[in-house]
This record gives sequence, C-alpha cells and structure tokens, in this order.
Amino acid sequence: MTWGWLLTAAVGCYLLKLAGLSVPSRVLDHPVVERVTDLIPVALLAALVAVQAFAEGDRLVLDARLLGLVFAVVALLLRAPFLVVVFGAAVVAALARLG
Repeated sequence: MTWGWLLTAAVGCYLLKLAGLSVPSRVLDHPVVERVTDLIPVALLAALVAVQAFAEGDRLVLDARLLGLVFAVVALLLRAPFLVVVFGAAVVAALARLG
C-alpha cells in the first residue's frame, strides 16, 4: 500500500512541475504574478519556522525554541552574519533548556 501512495505522490509532483513549465511566458511576465512568485518562498519558510518553533504534535508550545527564534530575529535585524544567527540561536535555546 505504501508504494502506491509513493508512486501517486511522485506522479503528482511531476504533473505539478510540468504544469508550472507549461505556463506561457506572457503570464509569468505580468507584474502581479512576478510579485506573488517572489513572496511565495518567504511565506513557506515563515510557515515552516512557525510550525517548528511553536508546535509540538497538535498543540501550541512556548519553550526555549521561542527564545532562540527571538535571538535569531534580533540578530538578523542587526545584520549579523548567518553563522552568528544560527549558532547564537542554538546557544540561547540550549541555555534556556538548562535553566
């Protein structure tokens, strides 16, 4: 049964990719479409971060991950290098879990 679902998902992904490639370039050159396609990855990434930071199973959780996320946001606003953001957030979350 699992192989059936896997193959169905693979075919679905292929057809979705094919549909994206089949869109005429005049549609893709429209300013509204360009703006939306620029914002979709940002929205998806924000949703993934929110789920990872605030969810555990099917419930909302506010724990050390929130402090790490707050550190990362502040560091990004201060234009810190990416490695400082990642490692700093990890250190802040680890220290919060210790305390």
